[in-house]
Amino acid sequence: MIQIENPPSVSRDEGVSAETAAELSPDISGTARIRSAVIWRSGSQIVGQLVMWSSTFLVLRLLTPGDYGLFAMTQVVVGLAQLMNGYSFASSLVQAETLDTKRAGQVFGVLIVMNGAIALAQFFVAPYAAAYFHQPMLVAMLRVQCLLHLTTPFIIMPQALLSRTIDFRTQGRANLLAAAAGAITAPVCALAGLGVWTLVLAPLALFATRALLLGLLGRWWIRPRFGWAGAGAMMGFGGTVLISDILWFVQNQADVFIAGRRFDAHMLGLYSEGLFLTQILVNKFVPALNEVAFPAYARMQTDRGAVAWSFAKALSIIMLVSLPCYVGLAVVAEPLVLTVMGPKWAGAIPLVQLLAFAMPFVTLHVLYPPATNALGHPRIGAISSAAGAVLLPVGFAVGVHHGPQGMAWAWVAVMPLLVLLSSSLSLPVIGLSWAKLGGAILPPLAAALAMGAIVSAIDRILPPIAPALRLATLIPVGVIAYAGFVALFARPIAMQTLAMARGRAKPATA
Repeated sequence: MIQIENPPSVSRDEGVSAETAAELSPDISGTARIRSAVIWRSGSQIVGQLVMWSSTFLVLRLLTPGDYGLFAMTQVVVGLAQLMNGYSFASSLVQAETLDTKRAGQVFGVLIVMNGAIALAQFFVAPYAAAYFHQPMLVAMLRVQCLLHLTTPFIIMPQALLSRTIDFRTQGRANLLAAAAGAITAPVCALAGLGVWTLVLAPLALFATRALLLGLLGRWWIRPRFGWAGAGAMMGFGGTVLISDILWFVQNQADVFIAGRRFDAHMLGLYSEGLFLTQILVNKFVPALNEVAFPAYARMQTDRGAVAWSFAKALSIIMLVSLPCYVGLAVVAEPLVLTVMGPKWAGAIPLVQLLAFAMPFVTLHVLYPPATNALGHPRIGAISSAAGAVLLPVGFAVGVHHGPQGMAWAWVAVMPLLVLLSSSLSLPVIGLSWAKLGGAILPPLAAALAMGAIVSAIDRILPPIAPALRLATLIPVGVIAYAGFVALFARPIAMQTLAMARGRAKPATA
């Protein structure tokens, strides 16, 4: 349940319920609240993704790379449309120090208008997108996907209000049940022989379920307002974040936009799913943590020392978890792809091996905007995204002439340059030095690289065995090796992570 502050001139007859007594209890500290939020948000994300992956990897075996190539083409249009869905304006509700029902209603009105317009625009743009990619089937697919936008306001609004109160328990429950709905829909459709339509209908089931459950569990309803007088600050903040998001989309979808005209659906499917596999962490788990980080940083924006300390600790923990996954992907790409995705996806193996080396840079790159936005500097994210919107498409335009591997090399070549730029802009605002940045990253990096060397050496001496058995042998070796090297290189970070998980960590004073 959600509470919104009201100025004296605004009545409380708008249907907004009070927060639960637990949320208002004064003995719940901010640190405990954030810890609870991280547990709920990341925990629900992990469980939800496990549910979705069990479905996804089954569907991967039932569908073809060509099906995924067609779906990837639609995501260029749908993804851009979803960036225009008004989430950047809703994020102003989280960043604001105070909030009233009038402002919340104005944001809801913006969401309804923007998403209705987006759905209409996508309906009419569909034939032009199909002509660009030379795939007539995209017309029907894109028009059905318009329904996604009509549910979006009823997802974004409660998420923003719940995030403001750092209530991720309610969101977690809704997201888990929605993930289950999508996970059930996908294999049912695939087994029914619906082919590529499986990839269209499963997200629709997920979105509709999430919107319904957020309404039932969050009890958030606010009357939308379509008069936006006095909303200048909200529009300014949201507009800047929107520009940054659009530029971020350009840099992340330029590959499919460029390759979609040159590659056939099969080649594009291999590339897009190879990229999907390597981006699982950065696309599925890091955004969940960023959702918690943004309101947390916003609440402590007057204490830059606390922000710098929190960012460094969050970065070290995320790298402790993500770096062994990326290094592991590069080392065991062959048995992993053959086991999980099947032999028809063998062409994605060299792509996964290459793309894994770019992902640590992508991860660091996406961790900066929640901090700089929360501190009132969305311009920094916009500048970083603008640079990416230039450099990555240039890299893709060169790489596309060398096939899917050329596209993967573009990621490897460009992302270090983008991280250098975003770090240069963001660190002074956050209040973090380069030395402390290195101190958060280098220990887990050393442990991960040492683990990768051990696993690679073991892999070379293994006799020829089935991919599944090979994978089952290498994963435990990697886990044991990484645990040992963490104790050697990154023991303080590991101990801090365990302390935070137990609720015993104490922030350093600024």
